Amino acid sequence: MVGFLQKWGLPAVLLGPFLILITIFFIAPVVLIVILAFTNMDSSMVWDLNGLLNFKKMASDPNLSEIMLNTVFYVTLTLSLNIFLGLSLALLTTYFIKQESVGLIIRTIWMLPRISPPVVYILLWLWFFDPSEYGVLNSLRMIFDMPPANFLADQPMTAIVLANGLIGASYGMIIFSAAIKSIPGDLFMAARVDGAAERSIIFDIIIPAVKWPLMFVTLWQLLSLLTSYEYILLLTKGGPLFETEVLALYSYHKAFQSFEYGYGSAVALVLVVIALICTFIFWRIFGMDKMIKSSRIE
Repeated sequence: MVGFLQKWGLPAVLLGPFLILITIFFIAPVVLIVILAFTNMDSSMVWDLNGLLNFKKMASDPNLSEIMLNTVFYVTLTLSLNIFLGLSLALLTTYFIKQESVGLIIRTIWMLPRISPPVVYILLWLWFFDPSEYGVLNSLRMIFDMPPANFLADQPMTAIVLANGLIGASYGMIIFSAAIKSIPGDLFMAARVDGAAERSIIFDIIIPAVKWPLMFVTLWQLLSLLTSYEYILLLTKGGPLFETEVLALYSYHKAFQSFEYGYGSAVALVLVVIALICTFIFWRIFGMDKMIKSSRIE
């Protein structure tokens, strides 16, 4: 007993609080969702198992096909914007702009929305897309004698892609900036001495050097976009109708607006399965198993 305490006592003290929090806030909710997905629980809080009835209901849900397409469209476009814009900002602030202070200021300004409350961030977008003549977008249109437009009603998916894509790019910007800074400067000097163009330096030196961060950010942002919905909820509430409704938001609406906790949990469980499948696919495509193996050099 004394030997056991000497071996595991300190790790238990150090890791115990962390493991307790993980269990309460991550593992327990997942187990609860799995259980609720096979019940018909509603506002009455009755736990009656109904087998696969919720999943059969999903198969006949008239809105689910549109919501699935919205999810694919939203995740694909927003992820592309996140990665491309994040990498572009990192290149701009760490490679093309030689003054470190200027690059730091640009990165700090771009990070401000991420450290701001989501409600404040979305209020700015609502002001930007305001359908009246006082909206920022319509004010710009009036300069060119164009009539006011209700962009949120006409192009709601574009609006949520822009709102999520611009704030999401800040995460990739920070990761890519750190990766680019870690590249030895001698490589750039040698490439310029050999007469390499800027395009060759970017695609032959920088991009291969940031391959691991690029794969990590892509996978991380993919999983984040699949499960996040707060900006969509605040900006369009999933509307008009179901034009911007995604699976994560649909699960929220079913559980906390329609009080169909069982059905909402089933939708969430399907979303978890989709996330696991996407993770496996990207893991194989990126060859991450090769990158985490131990070095062959002794």
